[in-house]
Amino acid sequence: MLKYTSGMGLSLAGALHAAGAAILNPYPVAALCRDKILTTAALAAGGVPMPDTWVTGDPTRLADLLDDGPIVIKPYTGSGGVGVTVIRHPNELVDLPLESGPLFIQRYHRPEGVDRKMYVIGGEVFCVERVWPAKTYEEKLGRSVEPSKEMRDIARLCASAIGADIFGFDIVYSAGLPYVVDLSSFPGFKGVPDAPQLLADAIAAAAHASCAGSSSSRGWNDEARSALGHS
Repeated sequence: MLKYTSGMGLSLAGALHAAGAAILNPYPVAALCRDKILTTAALAAGGVPMPDTWVTGDPTRLADLLDDGPIVIKPYTGSGGVGVTVIRHPNELVDLPLESGPLFIQRYHRPEGVDRKMYVIGGEVFCVERVWPAKTYEEKLGRSVEPSKEMRDIARLCASAIGADIFGFDIVYSAGLPYVVDLSSFPGFKGVPDAPQLLADAIAAAAHASCAGSSSSRGWNDEARSALGHS
């Protein structure tokens, strides 16, 4: 099971994948989700609603984007919200700490209400509402709510776009419209009811499918695939 996708962990997973190992989530999925540029391209091609997105190696071009409103700059291989910066005025670009490599930029849409963390496990879709920044353990767990049909449809699109059965993503609602702003191949699943048991069942199903020589790299059973609309 591939949980940590930075540094040596991802490299070793790639070597194991090349040797024919069965990995959950599959190495290609984890590698894709590690790179926000690749993830965004895959999600956009799959019809997932997302903010306008740009990639550039020239920081001087960022000021022009502010003509149409605030932008958010993220490390293209980052996670956990580290290094995410919202820019509203050109003078805020002067002292912006820029790392080497491409800059990943998205149009900033001011969220309505709390953060919405979406999780998919074994064909089931969960929504956890969470305040940001969370200051207590209870706030980190958030509040589990029933996902809307729109959220479930977006989860199905994400699953098809990245080829994963277990993952998490963030939805921002702004002016009544949904935007997927982040995705993780194996998040912490905080606040998901019965998450340990659901994960154990999904992992066991994937292991059984692998041992049975299933042609599917995902390892979902038919019921789980039907829940998200897979054929």
